[in-house]
Amino acid sequence: MGLLERLAPHLPYMRRYARALTGEQSAGDAYVRAALEALAAGERSLPSHLTPRVALYHVFHAIWDSTGARLETRGEVDPGVGDDASRRLMRIAPRSRQAFLLTALEGFNPQEAGQILGVSLTEIEALIAEAQSEIDSELATQVLIIEDEPVIAADIEALVRELGHEVLEVAATRREAVEAVARNAPGLVLADIQLADGSSGIDAVKDILGSHDVPVIFITAFPERLLTGERPEPTFLITKPFQPETVKAAIGQALFFHPARPRNPS
Repeated sequence: MGLLERLAPHLPYMRRYARALTGEQSAGDAYVRAALEALAAGERSLPSHLTPRVALYHVFHAIWDSTGARLETRGEVDPGVGDDASRRLMRIAPRSRQAFLLTALEGFNPQEAGQILGVSLTEIEALIAEAQSEIDSELATQVLIIEDEPVIAADIEALVRELGHEVLEVAATRREAVEAVARNAPGLVLADIQLADGSSGIDAVKDILGSHDVPVIFITAFPERLLTGERPEPTFLITKPFQPETVKAAIGQALFFHPARPRNPS
């Protein structure tokens, strides 16, 4: 099997990344072609110590750097180009944008992202944090927490407020959650699965999504109840006990990539 054939499964994802990185399809595709042509001509090779996908993205960035590519800087983005997420991406500092997209969009872990960009794990984590801070400040919203354990609910509430969001209410049951949404539409829902009185956070979320287009993050000790393969599964699922940074990252990603959410009126 030839080199390009072996890389073929990864190419759609690299095109997606390149388009998000540059803010337009033609520019992104051009850099992908340049990377593939360099590999085919033997001008570049895949680092043998990296997995094929990581190595491919590493070559892409080597081509990017060698051609003197310069990402658009904040304030220079055409407001008529792309969707909301694309325009927000263009306002993030270039290096932070790369780190954020590699981890949030492409699913690389921080160590892999560091290998792709040729920087240390510490620097990658700092770049991701910088992007996260910019996202959080721009996308401040109102959050509904569905959680029946008071201590856990308090921890989640503190994390949400730390990120600059407003907590609408904390609901302990399916009924409380539905009633809370009837009073105020949230911009984000953080939901447990097993609730007080035996009701289900899954059912509460179904009720909410029936009338509101809102991103949802499940935080649960019972992930197997969601990851069944029998229905569409949640994009954002955090297992208890959770790490605060994991919750913060999921909140930023859910708000960033979801197309519709009310802004914090304050």
